[in-house]
Amino acid sequence: MNLSRYFHILLMNVFFLCTVVSCSNKKKNNSATIAESPAEMQEKSVPVIQAFLDKIASTNGELDSGIVLRRTAITKFLYEKNAYEPLWCSKQEWLPAGDSLYNFITRSKLFGLFPEDYFADSIGAIRKTFIADSLSEGARKEVNLWTKADIMLTNAFVQIVKDVKLGRLPKDSITLRKDTLLSNDFYYEMYAAAKKAGTITAMAEKLEPTHKGYYQLKAGIRNFLESYDTGHFTFVPSKKDLIKFNQALQQRLFEGGYISFAQPVSDSVQLAEAVKKFQKEKGITVDGKAGEGTVRLLNSSDKEKFARIAISMDRYKMLPETMPERYVWVNAASNLLEVVDGGKVVLSSRVICGKANTRTPVLTSVINSLITYPQWVPPPSIVSKEILPAVKRNPGYLAKKGFTLVNSKGETVDPYSVDWSKYSKGVPFRIVQGSGDANALGIMKFVFDNKYSVYLHDTNQRYLFSNSMRSLSHGCVRVQDWEKLAKYILSTDSIRAKGGSYTRIDSMQTWLSNKQKRSIPIKNKLPVYIRYITCEGKDGVITFYDDVYAEDKLLREKYFAVK
Repeated sequence: MNLSRYFHILLMNVFFLCTVVSCSNKKKNNSATIAESPAEMQEKSVPVIQAFLDKIASTNGELDSGIVLRRTAITKFLYEKNAYEPLWCSKQEWLPAGDSLYNFITRSKLFGLFPEDYFADSIGAIRKTFIADSLSEGARKEVNLWTKADIMLTNAFVQIVKDVKLGRLPKDSITLRKDTLLSNDFYYEMYAAAKKAGTITAMAEKLEPTHKGYYQLKAGIRNFLESYDTGHFTFVPSKKDLIKFNQALQQRLFEGGYISFAQPVSDSVQLAEAVKKFQKEKGITVDGKAGEGTVRLLNSSDKEKFARIAISMDRYKMLPETMPERYVWVNAASNLLEVVDGGKVVLSSRVICGKANTRTPVLTSVINSLITYPQWVPPPSIVSKEILPAVKRNPGYLAKKGFTLVNSKGETVDPYSVDWSKYSKGVPFRIVQGSGDANALGIMKFVFDNKYSVYLHDTNQRYLFSNSMRSLSHGCVRVQDWEKLAKYILSTDSIRAKGGSYTRIDSMQTWLSNKQKRSIPIKNKLPVYIRYITCEGKDGVITFYDDVYAEDKLLREKYFAVK
């Protein structure tokens, strides 16, 4: 026998021996996880579930390769309450609640959720295996498959309860919910209710917030998903590298059909025309310049938009479960104000909120007074960034803008007598803009306590309300229909004069006519909520607003990066 033939036979024998050993071990391993009858499946599931839960505890939630569970302590608690028996299947069959839970997961986008957060692919693969093997029933006898699917469903259920009720965003300083931590017993109550009803959807709907804005947004998801575009567009980077920026810009405009060629050209006029086409289609300022706002819209895709829907829905979950009977709602993303009374919008108005670098803060407060013909004291940020540089160039700037310089003694100071070169940030004076039609606050100010020194107010630049993009202020909220808002507040807080019908609305009108500064205290203080929600629903259609503060972008990158 030649040497090559000898080695060939030897290798064949080794391969055969390894195959036999492998098959023997496989048969040995499977024998402990095979259930020959439905009753045996139920019996063998208990120790397998316990073993899996012990493994999860020692592997930081890793159930299997690529499958990592969250909230494992609550998952284990639910099994302990059920004596470690399966929660979603019984005797080689899915329970109605188990089928319902899986179906909910596959359709969870309708709730602003992501199926991949709840093991949709892994659970679906196991279910497909069972269906494909329904005739021989080989796979359906494997205890490990049933228990893995059951544990993933349980962990998904726990996460769904938390995500639907509280959302996925971190608690912040303005979160008004008091139940930001759910007890183990609460999760078990939700499970018991779902199992008894045989459906998950009804349980999930009871966990949702009752805010009208949430339901209007949710109502538009189905239509949004029906036209969902899975296409990929070139991302336009920042202008740090101008060559790469222009290349990506033209490629993106080509992909969108705004320009007929993808290769970069030196003709800036053609590129500007393409940008104008895009801007006109999106209803923004048509100037042919690819500024920050235009680039944000160019980088917007349906995938990115759905993440914004999810974030917006979660923001509603951070509100109190029950809103006040009457309140003012300001959305700094849409630049709109609404007054809600008894669940109905009784007044709406365009507003002007803060620019990207002087944003309007998110806050909750109560309107406690109105001031006619107010004075304006610019906050330190405006003094250091805008007023001080202008005064250094020309001390006459203060008089031109109607500002008065006041020292610590309350005395008026001549700006030409001050050595402005000594100051680089703040100044040891109060800068006050007197009352009048030229005042930046206009002729009405709505006062509410907050640490940001912002208000609702009229403006001396009323022409800006006609702009579609109204993120233009230093942080305060300029109200177009300020007079209607003032009359509404006073009408619900009015005190009639003795022996007559003269009200504080009449007093306000008199002071306005006489251009008098007066403070009008409010007895029934009106809650005001300023929020930042970049998409809203109406009549089944979702409208998206520019993420001018890049807040959604930051949240998406931190909490929804893999979506």
